[in-house]
Amino acid sequence: MLIAMMGAGGVGGYLGVRLAQAGEDVTFVARGAHLEAMRRQGLQLESPLGNISLRKVTATETPADIGFVDIVVFAVKLYDAEKAAAAIVPLVGPETRVLTLQNGIDSVDTLARFVPRSQVVGGATYVSAYLQAPGIVVHRGGIPRFTVGGRRDAMMEAFRGACLRAVGIDLQTVEDINQVLWTKFVTLCAFSGATSLMRAGIGPILADHESRIFIEQLRDEAMAVASAADHPMAEGYAEHTLSLWRTFPPETQASMAIDFSRGKPTELAWLSGRLRALGNELGVPTPAHTAVYRALHLYAEGSEYSRQPRLDALEGNK
Repeated sequence: MLIAMMGAGGVGGYLGVRLAQAGEDVTFVARGAHLEAMRRQGLQLESPLGNISLRKVTATETPADIGFVDIVVFAVKLYDAEKAAAAIVPLVGPETRVLTLQNGIDSVDTLARFVPRSQVVGGATYVSAYLQAPGIVVHRGGIPRFTVGGRRDAMMEAFRGACLRAVGIDLQTVEDINQVLWTKFVTLCAFSGATSLMRAGIGPILADHESRIFIEQLRDEAMAVASAADHPMAEGYAEHTLSLWRTFPPETQASMAIDFSRGKPTELAWLSGRLRALGNELGVPTPAHTAVYRALHLYAEGSEYSRQPRLDALEGNK
């Protein structure tokens, strides 16, 4: 298949490397030092499932140079979504499918302003991966899970087959992708808010009584907002989430927390900020998420005190 990875950070880099290793024709869209590193030395993936070094990588800063592809994997950070959505238009032919693997709940609507909604496939990813340095993606633990909407056309079936042939990709299909996106949104808002504000891994947060109360409050506020928006969490969700977090390595933090620590732009406005705005619209109090949003807002666009050079403005999430 012809696959374009719009964003070559944690998610896009991981998935692209795995698909390329399985024999698919993958082109990475990136910029800056990350793009130059891929052109010069390829792309490396460090993973408990086995390290991979792609010596020959097709990468570009300009999607128009690629032409129509079969699948566009849209894996950019949320703050780059509008610009990146406009940039992928030259990639999208009549049969192309655009699979969005972003955080938040707004990706499909954003893409539908630039390409036909009928060609956009919603998706969610559960992977701890990040761009460690130009040309180097690091994956931490477990087989990453990707969940996509239940489209059964030939192009998506071919993509499922490619994922099955690859190592380290658990692709699942669901009928109601909106509920999956909302469930991830609720979980991630609590996880990213707590690990970013406390500057700690999930292990110490759960081990400390007061810290655990705070992350549970973040979770419960998000659940209340989701219910008011007609997307209630399933029975037992609260307990399941705590059990899930306890399976993570103790040092695990959300990608937003890592971005804050590096002085990079963050997705705060689309996570706790978005939840806070929804709470205001729906009449649901969100004091904990408001605290996260206000406390971190000063550095949400990157910190002049600790910022490192931005590696890839089209870097994938998390």
